[in-house]
Amino acid sequence: MFRILFVAFILSLGNVCSFAADGDYAVNKIPENLLKNAHAVKRMEDMRFEVLDLGRSRFYRRYAITVLDESGDTYATAVVGYDKLTEFKGMEGELYDESGKKLRSLKKREIKDLSASDDNNLTDDNRVKVHSFYHRVYPYTVVYETVVQINFNMFYPTWSPVGGENLSVEQSGMTLVVPAGFPIRYKAFNYSGEPERKTEKNKDFYRWELKDMEAIELEYASPGWSDIMPVVYFGPVEFEYGKYKADISTWQGLGRFIYLLNEGRDVLPPDVKRKVHDLTDGLSSEREKVLKLYDYLQQNTRYISVQLGIGGWQTFDATYVAQKKYGDCKALSNFMYSLLKEAGIRSHYTLIKNGRGQPFFLEDFPSSQFNHIIVCVPLSTDTMWLECTSQTIAPGYIGGSNANRPVLLVDKDDSKLVRTPRYGANENLQVRKAEGVLSEGGELNVKIKTLYTGVQQDYPHAIIHQLSDEKKLEHLKQSIDLPHYDIEKFAYTENKTAVPEIGEQLDIKALNYASVTGKRLFIAPNIITRSSVKLKKEDERKYPIVMSFEYHDKDTTVIEIPAGYTVESMPGEVTVESKFGIYKSAVQVQSNKITYYRDIEKFSGRFPPSDYAELVNFYDEIYKSDRNRIVLVKKD
Repeated sequence: MFRILFVAFILSLGNVCSFAADGDYAVNKIPENLLKNAHAVKRMEDMRFEVLDLGRSRFYRRYAITVLDESGDTYATAVVGYDKLTEFKGMEGELYDESGKKLRSLKKREIKDLSASDDNNLTDDNRVKVHSFYHRVYPYTVVYETVVQINFNMFYPTWSPVGGENLSVEQSGMTLVVPAGFPIRYKAFNYSGEPERKTEKNKDFYRWELKDMEAIELEYASPGWSDIMPVVYFGPVEFEYGKYKADISTWQGLGRFIYLLNEGRDVLPPDVKRKVHDLTDGLSSEREKVLKLYDYLQQNTRYISVQLGIGGWQTFDATYVAQKKYGDCKALSNFMYSLLKEAGIRSHYTLIKNGRGQPFFLEDFPSSQFNHIIVCVPLSTDTMWLECTSQTIAPGYIGGSNANRPVLLVDKDDSKLVRTPRYGANENLQVRKAEGVLSEGGELNVKIKTLYTGVQQDYPHAIIHQLSDEKKLEHLKQSIDLPHYDIEKFAYTENKTAVPEIGEQLDIKALNYASVTGKRLFIAPNIITRSSVKLKKEDERKYPIVMSFEYHDKDTTVIEIPAGYTVESMPGEVTVESKFGIYKSAVQVQSNKITYYRDIEKFSGRFPPSDYAELVNFYDEIYKSDRNRIVLVKKD
């Protein structure tokens, strides 16, 4: 499947019409195996990254994509990012029909110039050039050539020839060109062999190539894309920008560069210095001081991204944040670091890769794999971690998107990788108690109290702090799986501890909770905590199973049944034990009350593909048990 070839790579900067004669991109020339599961086919791709010197490089790319159907249109749009450090040099493009006949060329006026940022950006020089032919007669082929010049060689591009699901690859190649003897680093995954190498005209050439890669469809709980697809990462040993020169072949070197880039930007204005001492001088412990200063940060700043110049890496200084009352993750974290420093508390500006699950991270390949900044505060007995972009998060809690992953603690001479805290099942709780009264007509009036902790409170936390009461109610109505009901009352409480807690109280009237048939009532004792996961059975699982989130749910539901009714039938105890978790449910009847218990503990881990059948069965048993019914009959 994977072949290593070296070909002479001569990139014309002229029109793309030189790429192919009519017919070269005819769809009938695509090998049959590359059409399987494919919405699009990458017919060819040649990428060339040329390092000109320590500070400058050029990146060329030309490629052809055949779009087979509407679902493949996403692959037909050309997008090129640029900013003040990355100069957009040009884009050419052509459109071909099914037979490979050229229909037309890109017109310069069709290239859109858009901001690459979201609404949280106050000011930003990150932009994109975008073009689409908006062709909707299938199949068709687009061919593009793009060129950018990079004036900040901290990053080298990644070669990831398979750009997404349902995309097959006929051919893709990457050529890295550097001055002869210039040191580089690279690391390949799911790619066999070494690159072809040659030296010519005082330049070293490295070439990777892939051919005939069939389209894939990700499976449930698949590993991350970089974990299963061919990919080669590249990085410099040394680079320079202006007065900054760095060796980033080690984590210590990368951290030192970040330290020097931001050195001297931790000076607070006199009034803020006085405020720090007013707040902390009377406190006896460092922890108390951290809590007081973190509260000051939250009460006096807000998050807005500001990305200018080398603002992707260099923070605005502490005085800027003190005056403006806003900043991005770098500026706010630096401001918090500065407050702590003024109070005599050591802390670390910390680089992290934010994101749900467990983002792919190369611990043995020092490089900029980060997209966020937090603050680490080592205390005498433990360590506090501070997420500085939220005005509402609990101090010491960093959320599921920052938990349990490598981070780089920045220090002038001793930067190093450490891991953030892991929140396990004992921290990620959902404890629910429901008490309801059932009428003879099938109506249920129920009060539900739920305690969410740890990562399980992340979503409720966002709901209560970001939505109006009207929107909260709207969200609740969309999330509760009952046929006809009204939420008569809802309320939330919050306990901002290191493992934060949110309490939720709902008063619900479910009009047709019970099905009424003659003298019988049919009810599902699991009112609102039903699993919705139903996995399709697969004859052959290709990829490992990755479960990154572990939690523990505990439910107790008490339902008072109508006078004159008794239980005719009810489900027995259910226990499902698996390497993926443990599930238990049971029903007890005492006098005129039914008590339903449900307990599920979900494990995390990486499991072989052969375990998939067990996973399907685990979820199937839970799905079925969660919908078990109790039959009530009216006594004669």
